[in-house]
Amino acid sequence: MAAADGPGPEGVSKPDHPAPAPAAAQAASDRQAAAPAADRSQTRTDGSVAAIPGLGAKFTAQIPAETAQVLVASGQDKNTDKNAVTLWTRTPEGRWLAGETWQGHNGKSGWTTDHNEGDLRSPIGVFSLTDAGGRKADPGSKLPYDKDPSFVVSGTGFFGDQLAGSFDYVVAINYNRVPGNSPLDPRRPMGSKKGGGIWLHVDHDGPTHGCVSIPEDKMAQLIRTLDPAAHPVVVMGDASTLAL
Repeated sequence: MAAADGPGPEGVSKPDHPAPAPAAAQAASDRQAAAPAADRSQTRTDGSVAAIPGLGAKFTAQIPAETAQVLVASGQDKNTDKNAVTLWTRTPEGRWLAGETWQGHNGKSGWTTDHNEGDLRSPIGVFSLTDAGGRKADPGSKLPYDKDPSFVVSGTGFFGDQLAGSFDYVVAINYNRVPGNSPLDPRRPMGSKKGGGIWLHVDHDGPTHGCVSIPEDKMAQLIRTLDPAAHPVVVMGDASTLAL
């Protein structure tokens, strides 16, 4: 959710209030996202797998060799606003262990490989995670954490969901931003038209303007877990694109 021309997630300064979707479309939208299933033939007794399931060669190749934490946010299709979020950890043997899977939301219109300000789609790609912050006190972050009262939002989302508290905990997704700065930093290296302020933040039970959201307790847990020594990244997009 933050405005590309200011410090905050995309679209927060100009919230939209569309009418609810027709019943059939809404029912389809309400189906819970499912995490990709692991190939059991690759699974050892410790639960580790040789490769992160659901990621094809294209996206696997974009994960840096030094990365030992990969957060995967995967939606069922390109137009869904729901996703499943799983943190994978690389073992010393180079295999991958899955953590919990959390249900979350993303942009109201789904996913895109060509994100632009206001398109209501979350950018697809592999992005590093270097900076955290929020309105609430640091829950125990290993990443730099910026506690600031400016992490505030009010009003309602697209379907009447309450936005208050959404930015109590955030992790900046390094799409069109300068890493190593507060998530509130307004600079956009690719220009304002390409959007920005794409964050991981607290879920408000509804779609976002482009961010990825998960429940508050899971955001606090994630912030405590992400370790700069593990060079964490997020791999995000719809399942069919991520499988390429």
